[in-house]
Amino acid sequence: MTGRGDSAEQEWVDDHAGPVVRPYAVTGGRARPVTGTFDLISLVTSTRTDVGSESGLGPEHVAIVGLCQRILSVAEIAAHLDLPVGTVRVLLGDLAARSLVQVREPRATTAGLPDEHVFEAVINGLRAL
Repeated sequence: MTGRGDSAEQEWVDDHAGPVVRPYAVTGGRARPVTGTFDLISLVTSTRTDVGSESGLGPEHVAIVGLCQRILSVAEIAAHLDLPVGTVRVLLGDLAARSLVQVREPRATTAGLPDEHVFEAVINGLRAL
């Protein structure tokens, strides 16, 4: 192997983690989940404890099912796996399509929030400082 090949190989290997895998390789090049939207604060829980017999699942899918034995948000899953949120959303879409995870989206409610005019008054007051 030439010196050039050695340096190229070193770019793709991390001393502690081993070979580096790009996020698009984890999702098979997909950028959007097959189902769902998965807000950062959506809560995810596994519906099964063991998915070893499921074909077509990668190690990241299995890791998500393992992590979600207790309820976690999408942001927490991404942090635990050290993966971009977009990648985690695609993986969650795969798992949701197979009914291996249950996702609870946040409630979109404006009840109890102050009127828009209150926010404008606060902003104007802060600008006046």
